[in-house]
Amino acid sequence: MRTRSLARSGTAAVLAGLLAAGVACAPVESPLPERSSGPADTRAQLDQLTVASAGSMRGYSRERFPHWRKAGKNCDVRDTVLQRDGTDIKLSGCNVVGGRWSSRYDKRTLADPSDVDIDHMVPLANAWRSGADEWNDDKRSDFANDLDRPQLMAVSASSNRAKGDQDPSQWKPSNRDDWCRYAKDWIAVKHYWKLSVTSAEQAALGDMLGSC
Repeated sequence: MRTRSLARSGTAAVLAGLLAAGVACAPVESPLPERSSGPADTRAQLDQLTVASAGSMRGYSRERFPHWRKAGKNCDVRDTVLQRDGTDIKLSGCNVVGGRWSSRYDKRTLADPSDVDIDHMVPLANAWRSGADEWNDDKRSDFANDLDRPQLMAVSASSNRAKGDQDPSQWKPSNRDDWCRYAKDWIAVKHYWKLSVTSAEQAALGDMLGSC
């Protein structure tokens, strides 16, 4: 009986020590960052964006936004997004050579990586006109390879090329069910990178949030 009592006492002491150190109740961290805000937070972010006329395209080229970077076990950021957004992924070395992708913009299902584009939610040229022309190339590269915000996603090549460098006042996904998420993602990227919006862009984003 005395041995059992000592064992219980020792166990209690260990647990008490762990609780005092904060180990037993330490929060479990999410492996992925939260990628979108609630409607109220998003509207607040939209209101905080600077409204300005679109800037000049003078000096712009995609080479001023170096991408795609090398990315861990994947060949580059493009392969990382293809693997993240697809299912039944097939690899050849570090290259994604097969899989299935659902394009959120037009609800197309794609089975060939060559039919998939990696869309920049805020296009590079739009970013240039919104303030990125004042950044250095290293910061522009960070923007073009941003995996932490909802800036990069695998979509159909046809929808990405229809979008081009247009803002939401000029182009919206044909899939209206995506309008809420599209507006939230666009605002999140512009808010984080402190890029401006035009008055027409701001109004279109506000209207799209009405679908949330």
